Amino acid sequence: MNEPTTLPDGLMAEVADLMVAALNLDIAAGEIDPDAPLFGEGLGLDSIDILEVALAVSKQYGFQLRSDDEDNVRIFASLRSLAGHVAQHRIK
Repeated sequence: MNEPTTLPDGLMAEVADLMVAALNLDIAAGEIDPDAPLFGEGLGLDSIDILEVALAVSKQYGFQLRSDDEDNVRIFASLRSLAGHVAQHRIK
Protein backbone atom coordinates (compact mmCIF):
# COMPACT_ATOMS: atom_id res chain seq x y z
CA MET A 1 0.00 0.00 0.00
CA ASN A 2 1.24 3.49 -0.82
CA GLU A 3 2.28 5.83 1.95
CA PRO A 4 -0.13 8.74 2.37
CA THR A 5 0.97 11.79 0.45
CA THR A 6 1.44 15.03 2.34
CA LEU A 7 -0.58 17.56 0.40
CA PRO A 8 0.94 20.93 -0.42
CA ASP A 9 -0.89 23.83 1.23
CA GLY A 10 -3.99 24.75 -0.68
CA LEU A 11 -3.91 21.83 -3.13
CA MET A 12 -7.05 20.16 -1.78
CA ALA A 13 -8.95 23.46 -2.02
CA GLU A 14 -7.56 24.00 -5.52
CA VAL A 15 -8.74 20.55 -6.67
CA ALA A 16 -12.14 21.14 -5.02
CA ASP A 17 -12.44 24.48 -6.88
CA LEU A 18 -11.52 22.71 -10.12
CA MET A 19 -14.22 20.06 -9.55
CA VAL A 20 -16.90 22.64 -8.75
CA ALA A 21 -16.02 24.67 -11.87
CA ALA A 22 -15.75 21.64 -14.18
CA LEU A 23 -19.09 20.20 -13.05
CA ASN A 24 -21.00 23.41 -12.28
CA LEU A 25 -21.80 22.00 -8.85
CA ASP A 26 -24.33 23.74 -6.62
CA ILE A 27 -21.98 23.50 -3.66
CA ALA A 28 -19.09 25.68 -2.57
CA ALA A 29 -15.70 24.01 -2.89
CA GLY A 30 -15.11 24.51 0.83
CA GLU A 31 -18.24 22.52 1.65
CA ILE A 32 -16.93 19.33 0.03
CA ASP A 33 -15.96 16.84 2.72
CA PRO A 34 -12.40 15.77 1.84
CA ASP A 35 -13.09 12.19 2.93
CA ALA A 36 -16.63 11.76 1.57
CA PRO A 37 -17.04 9.40 -1.39
CA LEU A 38 -17.22 11.14 -4.76
CA PHE A 39 -19.54 8.45 -6.19
CA GLY A 40 -23.03 7.63 -4.93
CA GLU A 41 -23.42 8.72 -1.31
CA GLY A 42 -21.30 11.73 -0.57
CA LEU A 43 -20.88 14.03 -3.57
CA GLY A 44 -23.00 11.80 -5.82
CA LEU A 45 -20.93 11.95 -8.99
CA ASP A 46 -21.40 9.51 -11.85
CA SER A 47 -18.98 8.17 -14.46
CA ILE A 48 -19.57 11.11 -16.84
CA ASP A 49 -18.78 13.55 -14.02
CA ILE A 50 -15.56 11.68 -13.30
CA LEU A 51 -14.56 11.93 -16.99
CA GLU A 52 -15.11 15.70 -16.80
CA VAL A 53 -13.00 15.94 -13.64
CA ALA A 54 -10.26 13.81 -15.24
CA LEU A 55 -10.17 16.12 -18.27
CA ALA A 56 -10.01 19.24 -16.07
CA VAL A 57 -7.23 17.73 -13.94
CA SER A 58 -5.28 16.76 -17.08
CA LYS A 59 -5.50 20.30 -18.46
CA GLN A 60 -4.69 21.97 -15.13
CA TYR A 61 -1.86 19.75 -13.92
CA GLY A 62 -0.32 18.35 -17.10
CA PHE A 63 -0.75 14.62 -16.62
CA GLN A 64 -3.23 12.13 -17.99
CA LEU A 65 -5.87 10.32 -15.93
CA ARG A 66 -6.80 7.27 -17.96
CA SER A 67 -10.18 5.55 -17.92
CA ASP A 68 -8.50 2.13 -17.98
CA ASP A 69 -6.29 2.80 -14.92
CA GLU A 70 -6.87 0.03 -12.40
CA ASP A 71 -6.29 2.56 -9.58
CA ASN A 72 -9.24 4.79 -10.58
CA VAL A 73 -11.45 3.45 -7.80
CA ARG A 74 -8.79 4.52 -5.29
CA ILE A 75 -7.90 7.77 -7.08
CA PHE A 76 -11.52 8.95 -7.26
CA ALA A 77 -12.59 7.57 -3.87
CA SER A 78 -12.63 11.04 -2.28
CA LEU A 79 -11.39 14.59 -2.74
CA ARG A 80 -8.44 13.78 -0.47
CA SER A 81 -7.41 10.76 -2.56
CA LEU A 82 -7.75 12.72 -5.82
CA ALA A 83 -5.69 15.62 -4.44
CA GLY A 84 -3.06 13.13 -3.23
CA HIS A 85 -2.84 11.63 -6.70
CA VAL A 86 -2.48 15.11 -8.21
CA ALA A 87 0.29 15.93 -5.70
CA GLN A 88 2.24 12.82 -6.74
CA HIS A 89 1.83 13.20 -10.51
CA ARG A 90 1.38 16.84 -11.45
CA ILE A 91 3.76 18.37 -13.93
CA LYS A 92 2.51 21.96 -13.78
